[in-house]
Amino acid sequence: MSTTETTATVNTTSKTKTITIIGVMTAITCILGPLSIPLPFSPVPISLTNLAIYFTIYVLGMKKGTISYLVYLLIGFIGLPVFSAFTSGPAKLLGPTGGYLIGFIFMALICGFFIDKWSNNMALCFAGMVLGTAVCYLFGTVWLAYQASMSFSAALAAGVIPFIPGDLAKIVIAMIAGPQIRKRLKKAGLN
Repeated sequence: MSTTETTATVNTTSKTKTITIIGVMTAITCILGPLSIPLPFSPVPISLTNLAIYFTIYVLGMKKGTISYLVYLLIGFIGLPVFSAFTSGPAKLLGPTGGYLIGFIFMALICGFFIDKWSNNMALCFAGMVLGTAVCYLFGTVWLAYQASMSFSAALAAGVIPFIPGDLAKIVIAMIAGPQIRKRLKKAGLN
């Protein structure tokens, strides 16, 4: 086997591994995303989508993690019921919680940047995850206020304030498990 053939085989294997792990993490988001708890006082349910994104970013990093979320978003957009409460379609993106779904893109980018750049500094990773979540909250709150004809403060009270403790817990869970998963995947040559 020539050097060119060996290089081509290694590149093909590497691309296959990358596509596979992105697909696996997208599937995990598709499984966790629909699981939600509706709240009687808010059109925004408690969802595990952000937990899936936090794990995805730890496993894949910023670029591949964001791609994984975009694939999830596309899957839901075309009609597979992967959004909260097993919903899907363009109407979901244009509905009251659509801003959060779009905000997750920026959350993945910001969290991923911090994790990629400072993976050995837990304080900076935590700060990046909080910042990314805050940006997601901002997108979601502005969109919720517009869609539900609420004031910004009413949308903040309905779509952010009740979720802060749970989202902080999700960040801590991801920060505990995420680095361990990332290390094991690297040892196995999957990341």
